[in-house]
Amino acid sequence: MKKIKSVISVLSLYTIYNILSPSPALAVCPICTVAVAGGLGLSRYFGIDDSILGVWAGGLMVSVTMWTLDWLSRKKFKLLEKIDIKLLTLLVFLFWVLTTYVPLFELNIIGHPFNTILGIDKLIFGSILGFFAFLFGVWGDKKVRAVKGKQMFAFQKVVFPVLSLTIFSLVLYFYGGYLYKL
Repeated sequence: MKKIKSVISVLSLYTIYNILSPSPALAVCPICTVAVAGGLGLSRYFGIDDSILGVWAGGLMVSVTMWTLDWLSRKKFKLLEKIDIKLLTLLVFLFWVLTTYVPLFELNIIGHPFNTILGIDKLIFGSILGFFAFLFGVWGDKKVRAVKGKQMFAFQKVVFPVLSLTIFSLVLYFYGGYLYKL
């Protein structure tokens, strides 16, 4: 019984320490990831096309990949120090892609023969665009900070990726119909 109490005491102190101590900046801010995840849920609820949903899913996969890499780098696992960062990034991204697509495939959301753009499933097609859109937004934020030497407005790190995903979604929504004819 004393062992259980001491373990609970240590875990409680560790939890209190983690709550009260400041955390380092994350690769992609949590607000941005929550906004992207919220966009995913709302688009399915309102019946928005799967290609638009895919744009946000692709952005979310990139965001979660960046978070995972940041978390792994802070943990300093000895095994991961031997792996090249590019390979680790690829493995983490592949993990999140499989975690996303396998359940969707099993639920028959991905793979319907009439739900394609250019012969690619709409969700996967949109995810590829979302991948590039999110990276473009992160790159844009970093470029503005490098040129100006500071952030230009509050939540710039959130606005750039979300705005980039929104623009790609709108372009795909208004002009994506032309891709069906190709």
